[in-house]
Amino acid sequence: MTDEAEPGLNLNRWGDTSDPAPERRGPRQDACSCFDQSRPHPRARVGFHAERQDTSAPGWRHLLELIDEAAADGREEFRPLTELSPEERRQIITLPPSIAQLTAVRRLVLYGSNLVRIPPEIGAMTSLEEFTPYTSYRLHWFPYEITRCRKLTRSTVSTRALFGNYKLRPPFPQLQPPPYSVADLHPGNLDPRNWGATAIHSCSVCDRPIEQSGLHQVWISLRVATDVLPLLVSACSAACVAALPGGVRDYIPTPHKGGRVDQPASDWD
Repeated sequence: MTDEAEPGLNLNRWGDTSDPAPERRGPRQDACSCFDQSRPHPRARVGFHAERQDTSAPGWRHLLELIDEAAADGREEFRPLTELSPEERRQIITLPPSIAQLTAVRRLVLYGSNLVRIPPEIGAMTSLEEFTPYTSYRLHWFPYEITRCRKLTRSTVSTRALFGNYKLRPPFPQLQPPPYSVADLHPGNLDPRNWGATAIHSCSVCDRPIEQSGLHQVWISLRVATDVLPLLVSACSAACVAALPGGVRDYIPTPHKGGRVDQPASDWD
């Protein structure tokens, strides 16, 4: 819906993660050089963020506690970053699978996060109506499972940070060629540089376990709530890939493997 923060913007509209106490202030995001988010470079090469979540970090442990609390009290709005210090926020590069417990949450606010990926378990947040990862400039894509959030109708995303966005058309990371046998992988311990995730247990499309038939990954751009998002599909078969819907108008119309794929012209052209 939006691409960049504007001077003087009221950050509290989305759950400000700044700190009122000066002694607690600090940078809340790491730098990202995946691609230029201010002007197009059509010949650029991009990849996935390779960082792994440090599950021993205080910020991660604190986030787990906040999720358990939110699940226990059945709250409808979840703004976990406002409860973390700047240092703790920088330690969070993904969300835990335990977000699947947050079935009552209607509004998820992740303003100004340091996230590089969202886990597929977001698809279990079936009450979600509004999603705000605004100014999360290291978050370039989303899992296809977010389409399972059928009630999701409002989003606020920094679109210039997304792979394939209509303003700049940055490229997509090149995906592994299918089929890639699960016998050759450790689905619970993947290299995010190659697969975009550290674990893939079930099919993004049919939700069945990824079995020996192989892992088939593709990109597809679909409208999710207010925004068109680049979605990573991790399918169990070519049949599940074939069952995907067509891409939205003015984006790549079919599922694809990324890399030097032809895209429609950007707003700059």
